[in-house]
Amino acid sequence: MSWETVVGIVAGLLLAYAVLLVLLWVYARRHPETVTMKDALRMLPDLLRLIRGLAADRTVAVGIRVRLVLLLAYLLLPIDLVPDFIPVIGYADDAVIVALVLRSVLVRAGPGALERHWHGSPAALGVILRAAAPIRRRP
Repeated sequence: MSWETVVGIVAGLLLAYAVLLVLLWVYARRHPETVTMKDALRMLPDLLRLIRGLAADRTVAVGIRVRLVLLLAYLLLPIDLVPDFIPVIGYADDAVIVALVLRSVLVRAGPGALERHWHGSPAALGVILRAAAPIRRRP
């Protein structure tokens, strides 16, 4: 491989990363009402217990449990797609990934699975269910 090819690949990856950062920033600016950082930190222990409980639940499909284990690994790793010290979008990547994984759990296992393993307040569970709700298409 020539150096031009390597530079082109690196430039393409950096451009894709920059686009991801911009999209996360736009999403965070347009949806400030979803969950504040204070609320997210308050829900974090319950959310981690939910993910761990769902991952250990033998009644949940293996594919879902694998996703949940990978999500826990991603959340525990010190390396993120977007470094957490970047204001506004630093934690947005984590929130988006958690919402996407919980959305797939909600679609495949149903809300009962999440309710069974939730140990926090009912209001916080409502926030989680709204954030993970599948997108409904308008007819």
